[in-house]
Amino acid sequence: MIKALLPPAVVAVEAFDDVPGEAPFPGEEDLIARAVEARRREFITARRCARTALRAFGYPDAPILSGPRREPRWPAGIAGSITHCAGYRAAAVARAADVDLLGIDAEPNAPLPEGVAGSITVPGEPAMIDRLAGSHPGPHWGRLLFSAKESVYKAWFPVTRRWLGFEQARLAIDPDAGTFTATLLVDGARIDGNPPLSLLHGRFAVTHDLILTVVAAG
Repeated sequence: MIKALLPPAVVAVEAFDDVPGEAPFPGEEDLIARAVEARRREFITARRCARTALRAFGYPDAPILSGPRREPRWPAGIAGSITHCAGYRAAAVARAADVDLLGIDAEPNAPLPEGVAGSITVPGEPAMIDRLAGSHPGPHWGRLLFSAKESVYKAWFPVTRRWLGFEQARLAIDPDAGTFTATLLVDGARIDGNPPLSLLHGRFAVTHDLILTVVAAG
């Protein structure tokens, strides 16, 4: 499902359940040593999806470790992203020469927990969510905004190495086109010398009781 939202240069692998009793890949055990069982299953399956995707670029199976923000550490020259939620796990990878901004996220198509909306929105976004709920019922637009900002962060962090809070991006969602644009409200300087980031564009889909969002650009 998520592949349909991504450019052809990206390889995506997804799963809707876990393999009963599957053990962590050697070298990844410590990453989930203290995790609850549900989190362990999500992690193991999502990392398996990532290794499957990496094989398309000739990489042998190897542990995918985590960085200081718990982000996956990809092989040199690879951009990637992982997501998991109840009933869905996915990974997407590409050669960084083709796609160097890559973030994916999946969420249940359900209301946000009580009190969360106020902490993830900036002025203008609550009114947009209300308008969308009235004109395009079905998707839970607050949850979609949350997911889109997660995808924005996952695309942003590898090329800036800086935190991006929910309050540091303003979203505009086009429900008919299935797209969104994030205006960054902080300095978008990159660590690789490329022009600073100011806008990030993404796509979304609501299907099978899931919200899927992606940001991908070369």
